[in-house]
Amino acid sequence: METIPAPPVKDRALEFVKERILDGTYAGGALLSEGEIAAELGVSRTPVREAFLLLEAGGLMRLYPKRGALVVAVSPDEVRDVMETRLLVERHAAGRVAADGTDVGRLLDTLVRQQERLLAKRDHAGFVQADREFHRAIVAAAGNAILERLYDSLRDRQRRMGAISIARRPELAERFIADHRDIAAAIAARDPEAAMEAASRHLTVAADGIAGAVSPVPPG
Repeated sequence: METIPAPPVKDRALEFVKERILDGTYAGGALLSEGEIAAELGVSRTPVREAFLLLEAGGLMRLYPKRGALVVAVSPDEVRDVMETRLLVERHAAGRVAADGTDVGRLLDTLVRQQERLLAKRDHAGFVQADREFHRAIVAAAGNAILERLYDSLRDRQRRMGAISIARRPELAERFIADHRDIAAAIAARDPEAAMEAASRHLTVAADGIAGAVSPVPPG
């Protein structure tokens, strides 16, 4: 049997830190040190430093020599830009899929049921992933490869925003599930107007919820 080589140490460090930023384990404003991450992974500081540089280039960290790496917080402007883009893409996709009669009903129902199970287990990270899969299934079914690639380019930002909003406002998850059922029902009924309206309503609620979750709490 052929042995699969282990990934380079730098890649392991990158995946380790990035995963924890995206799932909210390392919150915005946290200051990480190369030494702490290196010790946790059992590696030298060099691959961790390389990983930090890549994460800074990706906009997830800001490096301060001799102090550490700051996890960049999600800003209200970022939320606005991402959710505005999602609204344009997903409203169109929902209407297109409903109008074309593309058969995605069973898949959407499966994904909603998966979200319900994950929420019952309080698996917020799993819920956020299933949430994204629901929306991506609709975008993919619309059949526009360019829009699909644009949507995928938002993957990491979507995941991080979702993790923050569900962690800080867990009641949003139940609202999201109800909205998903409305979107799926409109698509199944082949009603483009209802599908676009349901998608718009859902993303407006999501945008407000995420914006509220990332906004600084005023001093008491």
